[in-house]
Amino acid sequence: MKGIILAGGLGTRLYPLTHATNKHLLPVYDQPMIYYPIQTLVKAGIQEILIVVGGPHAGDFFKVLKNGKDFGIKHMEFAYQESGDGGIADALRLAEDFAEHDNIAVILGDNCTDADISQQVKDFKEGAIIFLKEVRDPQRFGIAEFDSQEEKKIISLEEKPQNPKSNLAITGLYIYDNKVFDYIRQIKPSARGQYEITDVNKLYLQAGKLSWAKLESFWSDAGTFDSLYRTGVYWANKKLKDL
Repeated sequence: MKGIILAGGLGTRLYPLTHATNKHLLPVYDQPMIYYPIQTLVKAGIQEILIVVGGPHAGDFFKVLKNGKDFGIKHMEFAYQESGDGGIADALRLAEDFAEHDNIAVILGDNCTDADISQQVKDFKEGAIIFLKEVRDPQRFGIAEFDSQEEKKIISLEEKPQNPKSNLAITGLYIYDNKVFDYIRQIKPSARGQYEITDVNKLYLQAGKLSWAKLESFWSDAGTFDSLYRTGVYWANKKLKDL
């Protein structure tokens, strides 16, 4: 399985910080933000990684990450997303040649977690897996609705709903088979003008090929001032406790 980190975009919600560099290179306690998704993939046994970058500071990644060897990455590539507001699926489509018909684990560059997904990576055969997490602000995320209180079967997915049907957010962590690129070609831009990854996941759901797993460990995006602060505090406490 290969890994894809989506780290494009302009990071406008973090202006003026992102006037100086890409959002994913901002510090989260003692490391650049991009280190955390890299570590998630490497911990899961993935050694070939593509990082999709974009915006005016794309070149900054080379100085920070170099060839990836310091992280235990066997092979690292970069792809440039020309449009910074095309959506997650628009960025993911750039990984098709890199995937070479292999299965892929995808994580957004602002997702910071200490979850271990190695078992899901090892057991994956086909379809898609989305990783869910209970959140206090579900309006900011794609949300999964289940058929019962037991949370067994997903019956719907909704992107950034005003009235969420649950507080289980679809995190920016996914596993896909290679059919994902066919599905990306089928979707249309949303009302926001973006190619939504939720629409891709809906096609897997309609095909009966969508599975899910709940993240019990810490997870947060770090794409707003509040979430960037909370994420930094968590990692500071965790690392200082381990000293």
